[in-house]
Amino acid sequence: MDKAWEAIQKKTFTKWVNTKLDMGHVPHIQDLSNDLANGVRLIQLVEIISDTALGRYSTNPRMRIQCVENVNKALNFIMERGVPLTNIGAEDIVDRNLKLVLGMLWTIILRFTIDNINQDGKSAKEGLLLWCQRKTANYNEVNVRDFTYSWKDGLAFCALIHRHRPDLLDYNALDFSKPHENTALAFDVAEKYLNIPKLLDVEDVCDIEKPDDKSVMTYVAQYFHAFSSQDKDDTAGRRVAKFADVLNSVWTMQHNYEERVTALIQAVQSAQRKWKGTKLTDSYAETKEKASEFATYKNTQKREWVSEKRDLDTLLGNIQTKLKTYNLKPYFPPEGLTLKDLDNMWRDLLRDEGEYHRNINSKLREIKENLRKAYAKAANDFQRLLDTVSAELAALDGDLEGQLSSVVILSQKIVPLQKKLEAIEKLDQACLEANTEENDYTVYSVEDLTFEYGLVERSIRKKIAFIENQSISRNMTNLTPDQLEEFESAFRYFANDNNTLSIEGFRAALASSGLFYDDYDMDLLFRHTAQDHDQLKFEQFIQFMVSITEDKSTPEQLHDAFQTIAGDKPYVTELDLRRCMVPEPSVDYLVQEMPSLSLNDETAFDYSLYVNQMFK
Repeated sequence: MDKAWEAIQKKTFTKWVNTKLDMGHVPHIQDLSNDLANGVRLIQLVEIISDTALGRYSTNPRMRIQCVENVNKALNFIMERGVPLTNIGAEDIVDRNLKLVLGMLWTIILRFTIDNINQDGKSAKEGLLLWCQRKTANYNEVNVRDFTYSWKDGLAFCALIHRHRPDLLDYNALDFSKPHENTALAFDVAEKYLNIPKLLDVEDVCDIEKPDDKSVMTYVAQYFHAFSSQDKDDTAGRRVAKFADVLNSVWTMQHNYEERVTALIQAVQSAQRKWKGTKLTDSYAETKEKASEFATYKNTQKREWVSEKRDLDTLLGNIQTKLKTYNLKPYFPPEGLTLKDLDNMWRDLLRDEGEYHRNINSKLREIKENLRKAYAKAANDFQRLLDTVSAELAALDGDLEGQLSSVVILSQKIVPLQKKLEAIEKLDQACLEANTEENDYTVYSVEDLTFEYGLVERSIRKKIAFIENQSISRNMTNLTPDQLEEFESAFRYFANDNNTLSIEGFRAALASSGLFYDDYDMDLLFRHTAQDHDQLKFEQFIQFMVSITEDKSTPEQLHDAFQTIAGDKPYVTELDLRRCMVPEPSVDYLVQEMPSLSLNDETAFDYSLYVNQMFK
């Protein structure tokens, strides 16, 4: 063994022995080989580190044999623990063989300090090395490969401390170029705050080419044991924290499950109470609104509930799976919040939902049927009233005054029918809004009834006008029946609903009789005949027609008649008279009596002179 290493081991092992003796309150040794030679301190060391009493031994041996017995007692105990002591005997220790004393102590250190270190199946030196490598893996300038060169700059010691107690040492603030300072800092901090004795001196690590691996390993093992308790605490804390996290997570899931189940059940029950408390009216619009609200519910709220129920099924399954994963007792939801309770609630929801939907549909069908019947009854009754009025109008008989009185009564009788027709139109609109266009209870549409009502109304007005016109015509004795019929037909054809003629109707009626006037004359004639009103009555029309057609034998009328026959010539010929269908005896008389004129071998007659002679 190199003398430098031997000196370092002697110093390191002496310090190690004294730290153990301190645990038993045993005085320190000063010289490793001399103070262990009588076996007393060796036995005390073994008892302390093994926590086992070795029995009686010579506490103050004076003879060699007593020293040998003491050392044998200690060595036998060590070997009984499965620790081989090859080539090391009691005499070697008693004889103060330093090399063998150091070998024995290294064997003890391995057995009681390093052998119990285990990392991933690796124990003793390999286990301790793996532990150091893992703890310092992420530190700059640290690469632990062994227990010699890897520790010379002191950074590995600092990294171990910082890894476990970052509050004691700022690794990033270290000056990597100062190994002595870094090593001294690590040793001082370890001794002061971690109760790790300085088994090594700074020069034992930094000032020799290759530090002694046994000495370094012995010192580093103190770090392992100092931090292993902290690691155990960390592991225990991590396990407890993990367990607490699991329990808290499970509790949160359970609480979430219970809250959501409660909310879902309350929401469903609220909807059920609303449906049961709904009173459907006979209003189609209101009932249809309920149907629309229900359809919206099916497409929105119901789907959310379906999704929520499935999510709750999954959530409860996840809770049970998580509990089983961590071997925890299963979760049983409170009464009323179980999956069976959810299924029962859902069954009741579907039942009430279906019943409410059927009630709405039934009410809509009832409303539609009632609307059909109401419309049909009103329409059929209205048509019967129209038929009755039409029949009474057609059956009129007797004198004109009696007929007129009856027609007036009929006209008053149909006045209320207008309001009935408006009511029927409202019923029809209600049927359209309810999509009940088909109706097996009646064949009459609003259009049919409106058309027939208009016909009846016009028939009554025309009947009144006809009777009034007949009364007027009856007094016109100076007109032939054919003339009266012609004039009356013209008036009826162009008259409006008020049995009067507008100026355009008057123009058309005259034109139909072969009478034409320009706009100026027509305007003057209409205002004069209508006595400055905007409508012309039948009586006024007849009087006008009489005035222009009655044979009054006035000079003016006769002169106009001759002028018409002559074709506006100032004379008339026999041929003109015969062409205008003047009777032959009348032609013969006029030819003899009228003053004659000679015009190119044709005999003509001066009708103007003749008329003047007859009336003067």
